[in-house]
Amino acid sequence: MKKIGLLSDTHSHWDERYAKYFAECDEIWHAGDFGTIDVADKLREVAPLRGVYGNIDGDVVRHEFPEVLRFKCEEVDVLMKHIGGYPGKYDRSIVRQIYAKPPKLFISGHSHITKVMFDHRLHVLHINPGAAGLYGQQAVRTLVRFVIDGEQVKDLEVIELA
Repeated sequence: MKKIGLLSDTHSHWDERYAKYFAECDEIWHAGDFGTIDVADKLREVAPLRGVYGNIDGDVVRHEFPEVLRFKCEEVDVLMKHIGGYPGKYDRSIVRQIYAKPPKLFISGHSHITKVMFDHRLHVLHINPGAAGLYGQQAVRTLVRFVIDGEQVKDLEVIELA
């Protein structure tokens, strides 16, 4: 069983509450637009970090993180890409990969809109954690926590940073 902290679109902003809310997480996943490598370094102080680069990330972040990340967590096949869309409207840059071999969990960022949706056609759970940073038009900054236990994704929480 692993507890996961998920965030995206920090846009160079560090908030001490990231560390507070992810303190008991086994891993932190960042779905792109770190802004600076400093954000990644601070997250690594809290828990092991996985992530992808986003459209605003420069060479330093792009050198350290891939555009697309596919991995197993417990028994869950995870696919992560910053600009990925969502069920019914997957981004053209990833749609073929999703349809060719659907993951169990697809994570994207970019929209600054928190979404948790299930793609009934492909049996894929999609999570977009919204935006954790200050930049953007989001009404509320958000983080997500959840548990992966074997083949199950469960106990999902959306945390609002007022």
